[in-house]
Amino acid sequence: MFVIFGAGGNVGKVSVAALRRAGRDVRAVVHSVAQADAFERIGCDVVVADLNDRAAVARALEDAHAVQVVCPLPRHDEDPANAMRSMIDVSVEALRANPPPHVLALSDYGAEHPSGTGITTLFHYLETQLGTVDTRLTFLRAAEHMHNWARVLPLALSKGVLPSLHHPLEKRFPTVAAQDVGALAAQLLLDGEPRERSPRVVSIESEVRVSVNDVAHTIGELSGRPVVPHAVPREQWAAMLEGAGLSEKHARLIADLYDAHNAGRIDVQAGVSERRFGPTTLAQALAAIMPQDAGQNG
Repeated sequence: MFVIFGAGGNVGKVSVAALRRAGRDVRAVVHSVAQADAFERIGCDVVVADLNDRAAVARALEDAHAVQVVCPLPRHDEDPANAMRSMIDVSVEALRANPPPHVLALSDYGAEHPSGTGITTLFHYLETQLGTVDTRLTFLRAAEHMHNWARVLPLALSKGVLPSLHHPLEKRFPTVAAQDVGALAAQLLLDGEPRERSPRVVSIESEVRVSVNDVAHTIGELSGRPVVPHAVPREQWAAMLEGAGLSEKHARLIADLYDAHNAGRIDVQAGVSERRFGPTTLAQALAAIMPQDAGQNG
């Protein structure tokens, strides 16, 4: 049984579909009953589990041959870092008690750094804690997801301005489409060959690195409307993020992450990662999240 936590997410649902196409038994672990039907229709066993509930996580792990682990940042928690660490602890305790032969963790570029990278330090914690589980480990570190631009897409389309915390606007950085991460995760789970190095660290990004200028130009091309990139001044980050409804601690995590990005610390770990490249382009990823009427007024 292949157990996929976060099966309802952008990455997880692709992993589930790929494993089912390969004829494997899959248990899709989701956070709400409303997500169950789609997975039952393709022949999955479905478990609804709160990642804070050790008993529920343990039930999901029963008879697991391989497990895909994800611990999302609880965005609506006042202290999201502490809440995510608690979820990680619950998952790791359950895995220690009943370790499957293979665990793949969805992680991030920069996860090798123990501090100074904001949200990414939580993926360092995930990797470190999983290192205490007696199993074969794979860490799949992904670049920034292209669909993250969906958060500011409405503003770009309505005002013609694309705000960004990436500085400078012409700097190229790695990104990746969620479906490419999900497809690679399934491939790695299906790889039953033992590796000399454990944990196995695999990185994935798109074939072409992009800049904020590229993102603005692509949105403009797709929508038929001019879009100007705007580097939000560093001193305005906290007010902007908290004004968008984030807690002070959440805003600080994001600010620290982009400080690390802009300093060049969020990248492939040299000499450690196996590098893979996803085929989905920025234009393809943005087209998939663009409102259907976005180009009608161009």
